Amino acid sequence: MENENMLRMVNRIGDFFESMPDAVEAEEGIATHIKKFWEPRMLKQLYGYLENNGPGMHPMVEHAIRTHLMAKTSA
Repeated sequence: MENENMLRMVNRIGDFFESMPDAVEAEEGIATHIKKFWEPRMLKQLYGYLENNGPGMHPMVEHAIRTHLMAKTSA
């Protein structure tokens, strides 16, 4: 998948969860959604994009991935 498509997908997820009143709950929802529905190839691309400081990702999505997904897989 091209990075532009990946960004569009994760940013739409971020837009959806951003409306939740509890930011922590929203970030957990983002992480759960990505973990549940994204296949390993997509996750690998997403992690690589973040590790290389790729631009344009919804800030809430980036924080959710770094906090709830990447931190747990590297531990």
